[in-house]
Amino acid sequence: MRSQFLEIARGERFRFGENWKHFLGSLNETRIAEAEKSLKEMLQAEKLSGKSFLDVGSGSGLFSLAAKRLGARVHSFDYDPESVACTMELRRRYFDEDSDWTIEEGSVLDANYIDALGKFDIVYSWGVLHHTGQMWQALENVSEMVSGNGKLFIAIYNDGGWRTTIWRWIKRVYNRLPTPLKTPFIFLILIPGQSKALLQSILTLRLTEYIRSWTQYSKNRGMSRWHDAVDWIGGYPYEVATREKLIDFFKVKGFEVVKVKRPDYRLGCNELVFARQGK
Repeated sequence: MRSQFLEIARGERFRFGENWKHFLGSLNETRIAEAEKSLKEMLQAEKLSGKSFLDVGSGSGLFSLAAKRLGARVHSFDYDPESVACTMELRRRYFDEDSDWTIEEGSVLDANYIDALGKFDIVYSWGVLHHTGQMWQALENVSEMVSGNGKLFIAIYNDGGWRTTIWRWIKRVYNRLPTPLKTPFIFLILIPGQSKALLQSILTLRLTEYIRSWTQYSKNRGMSRWHDAVDWIGGYPYEVATREKLIDFFKVKGFEVVKVKRPDYRLGCNELVFARQGK
């Protein structure tokens, strides 16, 4: 049996691919356009024509698709075979049999696999490396795949101190629950915070804003709020880092930070784009 399935069976890993498989049912042109907008904003480029784009941990495949539509040559890989299947489904829908979009199952922690891939103009890994169980090694590995003057775009959970400790426990509990109890557990975790947000919206006459935070969530990188919530509560392994630690880590490797987007909440992802100086 593959190691990821053993980890899932032991409650040591979230089944990311299953979650993104359900997300594909809600994927539409609006969500894809928002994903493209997110890439253009962070990479500070309207097009990626002529660029090679590596999607490390492609998940649903949405951002591989967005990069391809912006003109890049894309290589996608993921550790989770269900995520690989999701990415393949998106290629089938939008770029069937296109040789400029290749997809494989692979691990960012596999040094032989990483070496064989070579280097890319853009290496993208959003919300992935902190779920590997060896985040700093994964960060080391992705840094080696960026070509001279290339860019690295990562998103890593922020270090929330004691809050991080609590959420690590919640995630561990979720993954060890029997399948029938997982969805009720998600509601149990969501209800207190959402009830507070709903009450505040009513008291401040901003109920419409609260409703839009669910119905128009696709404006957040083209994603679905429910599937993001499942990914957040279930996402395990779970590691974190401050912006400062990430910037210092890549600085000694010859990278300059060129774009930073702070998380909307304390435990959210720091988004950083680095540019490699030569090499």
